[in-house]
This record gives sequence, C-alpha cells and structure tokens, in this order.
Amino acid sequence: MKKTIAIIMALCLCLGLAACGGGQGQSNNASNGNNAAPVKVPELTFATGGSAGTYFAYGTVLAEYVSNNSDVVKIKAITGNGSQANVEDLDGGDVQLAFCQSDVMSYAYSGTNLFKNKIDSFSAVAALYLEQVQIVTCNPDIKTVADLKGKTVSVGVQGSGVYFNALDVLTAYGMTLNDIDPKYQNFGDSTESLKDNKIDAAFVVAGAPTNSIVDLSTAKKAYIVTIDDEHVQKLIQMSPYYSKSVISKDVYNLSEDAQTVAIAAMVLVRNDVSEDVVYSIVKTIFEGKDKIQHGKAADLDLGFATSVTAVPFHKGAAKYYAEKNITVKTR
Repeated sequence: MKKTIAIIMALCLCLGLAACGGGQGQSNNASNGNNAAPVKVPELTFATGGSAGTYFAYGTVLAEYVSNNSDVVKIKAITGNGSQANVEDLDGGDVQLAFCQSDVMSYAYSGTNLFKNKIDSFSAVAALYLEQVQIVTCNPDIKTVADLKGKTVSVGVQGSGVYFNALDVLTAYGMTLNDIDPKYQNFGDSTESLKDNKIDAAFVVAGAPTNSIVDLSTAKKAYIVTIDDEHVQKLIQMSPYYSKSVISKDVYNLSEDAQTVAIAAMVLVRNDVSEDVVYSIVKTIFEGKDKIQHGKAADLDLGFATSVTAVPFHKGAAKYYAEKNITVKTR
C-alpha cells in the first residue's frame, strides 16, 4: 500500500513539473513576441553641397531632424558637388534626395543649357529658401561687375550652378570668361584664396549668411559687389528663375546693403521613392519649422515652397500640400 501511494505521489510530482515547464515555455514565447525586432525603415541619402556652403549645413540639420521625428524614414546627408552633379546622382540612383538650384533643376528637366539630354527621373519636393548670387571681394576698388575685367575671379566648379550663374551675370554686362582670368573653385577654396590674395573676387551662390563668407569677413574686410537695377532686369529677362534680392549690410558687417539676384534652393527626390515616405518628409519639415535648429528654417513657407512649378511635384509632397489647401501639378 505504501509502495502504491509513493508511486502515485511521484506521478503527481512529474505532472506538476511538466505543467510548470509548459507554463514557462508559453511565457518565453510571449516574451519572444514582445521582443520582436523593430520594423526597419528606409534610409535615404541626401546630396547637399560642399562642406563650406549652406546646402551642407542646412541639409545636415534637416536630415537629422527628419530622422529623429519621422516613424517611416531616416535620412543621411552627404556632401555634394553642385546642382548639376546632384541631379546626375539622382538620375543614376546614387542618392534619393538632393538640393538643387531652381534654374539648374529646370535645365535638367528640359534638357537644355548644362544638360544635353532631358532628365525626368526626379520630382520637386519643395522650394526652401532663396540663394543669393554673391560676388565677394576684398578689394574696395571692385565696386561693379564691370570692374572684374582683367581680374582673377573664381566662377565656381565647372558645370556647377554657380558656374552657370557667373556666366549669366557676365553676359548681362556684355562680358565673357575671356574678359577675366577664371578659376574654378568651390566655396571653401574660393574664400581661402581671397584670404591669401590669390584671387580678386569669387562668385558664391548660397543663402546669406554663408559660412565661408562669414569666416572670410572675420579675417579681412569683405565686400559684396552690387548688381544695379538695369542689370537685375536683364538677368530676370534672361531667366525667369532670377529675382531681385538685397543682402543686408548687417549680414557680413558691410558698409552698405548689397543688391543682387537670387534663385530658389529646391529639394528634389527620385520618382521611385514611396508616396508615404515623401509625405512624411514634407510634413515633418514644415510642421517642425519652429524646432529646426538652422537660420534658414525661418524661411520655410508653404506658398514659397510650391511657387516653383517648372518640374512636377512628387505625389507625396502634393498630398501634404493638398491638406493645406494648395494644389500642385504632379506627374
């Protein structure tokens, strides 16, 4: 009898342990479910500009802000080699987002000027701010574009938007590259050359204040060459993407305001980026404008963002603008 009772007790103990083991297994399975790996969001590469320019500084801030505040996309900002190169990198699939001057964007889409063939693999996202054509010099005797004759002048990297803008300005004054000694340098190299007296002036096309010019103006007395009303109108007639702009004397500690022209800084995206992703990018930027830590964020405006219409907008951007009662052309 005692032996029978012992056997029954042993069987009960085994069944109890099995039940405990089963319960533990279920708990582990639930835990595994709760600890499932998070859904991986796409990371887009954003071509900006040279490290001394506004494109890079602002683009890096925007990329970080969107990455930290969007649930559907991460963005990595990289340096770019100018508007033309950025469009070509978009077309080649090397990047998914890019900064580009509004005039260069239009030339790419229509296959004119800088581009032999039409490129239509991209769409517009938004115009973010105005980029001023800044003709910088440390020579007080250079007061007008005509004074550049015979001088050594940086006109930007060959094929860049800056280079094309320099040609436009010279043309408006009845000049060509043959009238100057051209050097083909980026923003940073141009300002370093001005510091070292290796060049007399430089074309810099970027939103003012531009870091490289601010740096130059702290080391030497810098001047911005004024473009008068007559030649501003000539430039606007040559290209509708130019507009009159004034750089306040306070920006670079100038002796007086400097009048010039400006074009829009555009963000472009490849057509194959999803609508949801682009919608999230646009919404995150425009609804976070007061939190984005860069001076150009103050220029974010939906009316201006949708004002450049030479290239259709991405459907994701259009979806957000529609929520704000703004209709834009899409593909």
